[in-house]
Amino acid sequence: MRGTRRTRLCLAGVMAASTLIATPAARAAERTDGHLTDLVNPFIGSQNEGNTFPGATVPFGMVQLSPDTGHSTGYDYTQNRIRGFSLVHLSGVGCRIGGDLPVLPTTGEVTRTDYAKYAAGFSHADEEASPGYYRVGLDSGIRAELTATERTGVQRYTFPATDKANVLLNAAQSLHKPVGSAVEILDDHTVRTEISGHGFCRDTGPYTVYTITRFSRPFTAYGTWNGSTVSPGARTGPGGAYVRFDTTRDRTVEATTALSYVDARGAAVNLRAEGRRSFDAVRQRAREEWERRLAAVQVQGGDPTLRRTFYSSLYRSFLAPNIGSDADGRYTGWDRRIHRAERFTYYQNWSLWDTYRTQAQLLALLAPREARDMARSVVKVAEDGGWLPKWGYGPIETNVMSGDPVTPFLTTAYQMGLLKGFEERVYQALRKNADGVPPADYPGIGREANAEYIADGFAPYVKGRPLAKMGDSDYHHGASVTLEYALADAMLAQMARGLGHTEDAARYAARAQNYRHIFDPSTGFFRARDAAGTFTGEADPARGIGFHEGTAWQYQWLVPQDLPGMIGLIGGERAANERLDSFFAYDRLLADPGKTAREVWVHGGAYDYYNADKYNPMNEPDLIAPYTYLSTGQPWKTTDVVHAALTLFTDGPAGMTGNDDLGTMSAWNVLSSIGLFPIQPGYDTWGLSTPVFERVDLTLDRGFWPGGRLTVSAPGTSAGERYVQSVRTDGTAHARTYLTTDALRSLRTLAFTVGPRPSEWGTSPQAAPPVLK
Repeated sequence: MRGTRRTRLCLAGVMAASTLIATPAARAAERTDGHLTDLVNPFIGSQNEGNTFPGATVPFGMVQLSPDTGHSTGYDYTQNRIRGFSLVHLSGVGCRIGGDLPVLPTTGEVTRTDYAKYAAGFSHADEEASPGYYRVGLDSGIRAELTATERTGVQRYTFPATDKANVLLNAAQSLHKPVGSAVEILDDHTVRTEISGHGFCRDTGPYTVYTITRFSRPFTAYGTWNGSTVSPGARTGPGGAYVRFDTTRDRTVEATTALSYVDARGAAVNLRAEGRRSFDAVRQRAREEWERRLAAVQVQGGDPTLRRTFYSSLYRSFLAPNIGSDADGRYTGWDRRIHRAERFTYYQNWSLWDTYRTQAQLLALLAPREARDMARSVVKVAEDGGWLPKWGYGPIETNVMSGDPVTPFLTTAYQMGLLKGFEERVYQALRKNADGVPPADYPGIGREANAEYIADGFAPYVKGRPLAKMGDSDYHHGASVTLEYALADAMLAQMARGLGHTEDAARYAARAQNYRHIFDPSTGFFRARDAAGTFTGEADPARGIGFHEGTAWQYQWLVPQDLPGMIGLIGGERAANERLDSFFAYDRLLADPGKTAREVWVHGGAYDYYNADKYNPMNEPDLIAPYTYLSTGQPWKTTDVVHAALTLFTDGPAGMTGNDDLGTMSAWNVLSSIGLFPIQPGYDTWGLSTPVFERVDLTLDRGFWPGGRLTVSAPGTSAGERYVQSVRTDGTAHARTYLTTDALRSLRTLAFTVGPRPSEWGTSPQAAPPVLK
């Protein structure tokens, strides 16, 4: 085995140069004294189903004021007509949601009320975006500019000289499926709306948003519409409203729209609290907020493209979850009642199946105060409504995706020290979730297959089982659900042990071994079992059933709690490395990493999840898979695979790998670029790989990270000098392939020495990440 390893070391050393890491000449091109916000391109991911948005928002803002072009999730770079600038967008989601209150400036008479018909043409040549700001010139001759505060969107429209300059506020159309709407013109400056729609991916809900828009000067005329009927002079209606201005002398109109998920009073409270500033003042403040966030990570080295890609990913990592409470602290709970957040900010929008793997850890590192409030908000969901969420949009459960993602999300917060003072409250909510199933009258499904999982050791795959509630069903994905439940149990066992619940800890640790119950020795892969316990579906692991958005090949590495146990099942370390090499097409990767990533790994579009035996860097199930080599004695291959995957992130509109999923993919890019990755999501283990920058300075919150600063260095890192030779922590040699959170807390420096060929660093059995027992 050792001889084989040395042979692989030599082969890996001849890997072709990647464009990911800069040449020495490019390394000299450091960041200028300009703003970090200038390095962010909000258009990245707006093409090829990245589903990002280019519009204006502030970090974690309730409002994301952005153009909608007709794409299902808002903006598509290949389209050239804007239907309106609407208030709500989620970065990188895969289903219709938001798009509430599209607003569009027009001129002339108002004769059309369908925003697909009155949409305005535009050109990318007359369009720009930066954090907190968006501008576009419309073919109508109108210039539209957008900016935002936490709970308001601010618009500035510059019209041609005309006495019929209109602003259309469409309450009846959005990205989601509408349920109902109402619009009311309150006075000659103000329009109010109430909009209800269904939730994410399925007809869950409905939820309601309330808006109030205050214009900078009085209207000269106004009206409303109902369907295709326009009523000049009317003040109320179910469809939309238009207001008119005379711009023959003063061509500019500004408007501020406040949003609330509570009630009309909440929208008015938010408008009073945040809506008294000019467009330019709001824009400047939004830029300053983004600059402060981005400045928490300062990089040196890398060419301009790499830095733009990195900071754009960092920007997207701070877009969600979103503020859900109004300026007075009120929010709508999952019991549909109004509550008040006391001494914390209430957040909402929980893409937990995605974010528990990467973004939760990044926010705990760089934004711990907000991450703490986010964890508290998730617990409030349970305390208000009775159960922890699975995929929450606004104040509703959508039941989208499967497994038990909320457990590793919250245990991450525990392990990162964010729950001090209410650990036991969190634990009791998690314990209830882990040991039961929500009642029939509760809208969420929780761990839907929990009864069978606890009794039999696996979640059964039940083909065609009718949905008990709207959303997805764990029974339709029994194999992957078993793995997800077992992962969650492993992480909960560690929290239970830390809090002194020793019996619970032993019970959950035993359940964490349930992954073994779906291993089929005849195929050597995980496989779905039916309710009777019989392995079912095709034996081919690339085409089996029961895996959610993936295959048995892609899910085989999702046992971060016990990789040695899983490796033993498939025949030991040598067999595991051979399978990993096949999975990543490693020989082809050595010859051409970028081409392999794009043509072998990415075998189809963003939603091609099945019928593949290769790594899928465009989706979540195997995001941690490249780090498996840290447990098989070949850590240099982690660097090879990770750096190849990073080439998929570029600085153009198509520069996102798959849906961003509320910052999940962006956080993967940020963490992997730094060389620190959460390889046991829900626990405190950070895997190490070669950074792509020569130096990264992290400014950390001293209230959570006593050192206050961590410098990660890798002098000389490049395509040809990318292999770890040694690692030193505060000057002391570090032989292991991972660090713990406790170790990170005390560190000031993490120094990598790199070279042109793999070394013996991290190859001993003692260097591998721990097994969670």
